[in-house]
Amino acid sequence: MLKLAPSSYVLLSAFAKIVCEPGWKWQKREKPLANYDLFYVWSGEGEVVLNGKPYRVGKGSCFLFRPGDHTSATHNPQKPLVLTYIHFDIAEPAEIVPEPYRVLEDTFDFEHMLSRYVRLFLVRTFAAEEEARLLLKQLVIHLLRADLAEPIERRASNQLTESIHEIANYIQQHPGNAHRVDDLAARAGLSTRYFSIKFKELIGVSVQTYMIRSRIERAQHLLMHAGMNVTEVADALGYRDIFFFSRQFKQYTGKSPSEIR
Repeated sequence: MLKLAPSSYVLLSAFAKIVCEPGWKWQKREKPLANYDLFYVWSGEGEVVLNGKPYRVGKGSCFLFRPGDHTSATHNPQKPLVLTYIHFDIAEPAEIVPEPYRVLEDTFDFEHMLSRYVRLFLVRTFAAEEEARLLLKQLVIHLLRADLAEPIERRASNQLTESIHEIANYIQQHPGNAHRVDDLAARAGLSTRYFSIKFKELIGVSVQTYMIRSRIERAQHLLMHAGMNVTEVADALGYRDIFFFSRQFKQYTGKSPSEIR
């Protein structure tokens, strides 16, 4: 479905957002579904049986029933289901189809699109069918994105990696600042010890070494391209002792600042 053009989505008349009556139930029929049905639970409690497998459902539960599926459902009359369903078909074969069931954690955008889809036809908005096809494609993409999302552990690992690299970039952008490791760790939302360990693991050098290296690389640039003398560069990068600056510069580059300039 990902590669299908919006025009390939065939809109069917059966769609609504409803509050199920206390005695509501969706009985299993002899014939399976003939088309696709996007089924989303806004609130309430119930059970959906899909091809013989029961699912306890509540807010965020979302099904994409397919042609050939057998379905039935019941709910708790004290906590009736509020749901949206959209029947549709596709005009050509689909290579990638969302999973039959998932529970959406971030529901805001998905619910907004569902509401918009239903409203389009309540007042017969201009170009309603064209926009509805676009929304249906967006809803399918949202489901595919949820299906293909990385496991929580990997997402957390990626977020940590991004956070450490953001700190490294911050150091490079402000080489003359007197960075404290405690402050950098707090910026990353980590303890100082864990931040230092992960920084060296991901960047390849310790935080202190990276700060010095960034400062010396900036010093080289200023000496070679900004027309600044050694004293001016040392002062700009926060060195109070020009002799210490020269010694550290030579330690990292093999040359004195005056040789570079």
